[in-house]
Amino acid sequence: MKKVLIITYYWPPSGGAGVQRWLKFAKYLPQYGWEPIIYTPENPDFAIEDKSLQKDVSKDMLVIKKKIWEPYEIYKTLIGKKGQKVNVSFAEAGKKQGFIHKLALAVRGNFLIPDPRCFWIEPSYHYLAKYLKDHPVDAIISTGPPHSMHLIALKLHRKTNIPWVADLRDPWTNIDFYRELNLSWLADKIHHKKEKQVLTEANTVVSVTPTWCRELSEIANRPVDLVHNGYDEEDIVLVNNPIDVDFSIVHIGSINAARNPKVLWMALHELLQEEPELKNRLKIKLVGNVEPVVFDDIEQYQLTDYIEKIGYLSHADAITFQQTSQLLLLLINNTPNAGGILTGKLYEYMASARPILAIGPVESDIATLLKETQSGNIVDFTDVAGMKSVLLELFEKYKLGKLSSKATGYQQYSRRAQCGVMAGLLDNVTRKI
Repeated sequence: MKKVLIITYYWPPSGGAGVQRWLKFAKYLPQYGWEPIIYTPENPDFAIEDKSLQKDVSKDMLVIKKKIWEPYEIYKTLIGKKGQKVNVSFAEAGKKQGFIHKLALAVRGNFLIPDPRCFWIEPSYHYLAKYLKDHPVDAIISTGPPHSMHLIALKLHRKTNIPWVADLRDPWTNIDFYRELNLSWLADKIHHKKEKQVLTEANTVVSVTPTWCRELSEIANRPVDLVHNGYDEEDIVLVNNPIDVDFSIVHIGSINAARNPKVLWMALHELLQEEPELKNRLKIKLVGNVEPVVFDDIEQYQLTDYIEKIGYLSHADAITFQQTSQLLLLLINNTPNAGGILTGKLYEYMASARPILAIGPVESDIATLLKETQSGNIVDFTDVAGMKSVLLELFEKYKLGKLSSKATGYQQYSRRAQCGVMAGLLDNVTRKI
């Protein structure tokens, strides 16, 4: 069996979307003739913990952990949260908070390049260069963000010439908050230079949506391969629990200011005045972290009485929860790169056997996938009339007991199937060397 070294910042017990892509691929790679070796921090600073994900880490899988130093404790000390878990979003903080947050944002963008995990690059390179002499592998994979993981792989590739696949789960300089980093011309130049080095020197470059593959291809002047995120069929075991009695609109995951579905709040506010029956049936369930600005809008549009606020659920519990919902709400960041976003949640929603209501660009990768799989509707960020029309149609189906999912053809997006695509790329890249 061939061996592949996977360099990743996120690994259980870290929770959230960032960990699941390579946790699941590592789980299925042996079925395609590849043994994964994981390299990850021993003491990462992550905001969400989900121990339920550890079930996917085989007892036979080699996981190498080395300590990392990150500047977050300095930041948290300055804001009075030393030692606490903080969902650090420097870009958002800098826009809304005071001097310390803006200073942190400036430091992050201009000095911590490509990201605050940059202090792990050199120690990791030296450790892995020595490790690979005694424990050779057939290929290296780096996955980011954080994009510091790619710079570790870049240095290793230059030294060893081991075939390297760079997997970009999110863009680098095209990420939605990049322009919020207040970069100097020099820092901007360095970011672009390092990005291009990764994109041109990796043997294969991979991303997760057609739009992002196209954008990265234009930067690098080379093909970029598409490997979707997907859902794990072993997780999506359909339960026999009854569907909610209420007309439940359920969102699973965090909601920040960029993802705040104001068009939904506005449409529901109007419909509640026009459709008295909806008042007795509507329930909006928010599972996960929700920023205060969202609740401000909920209160403004007089929806507070219809909200059920649920905290973070483990991945396993979230999957069960979504299968009992009447309607699954999928939110896309209202940012310039929205057309290229395909959230990992989408694939699990598709496999949950419940209809999806998405808010985002109607000409986008997510709209294309929803149409292809017949798994739901999408409404534009500002289309209140369109949202009312869709909600009324769905509510009528709910009253008749006919609100269901017609999703089809989504099986090609299982984690196992997409891992097969990734394994094929590994096979190709090692044959070429």
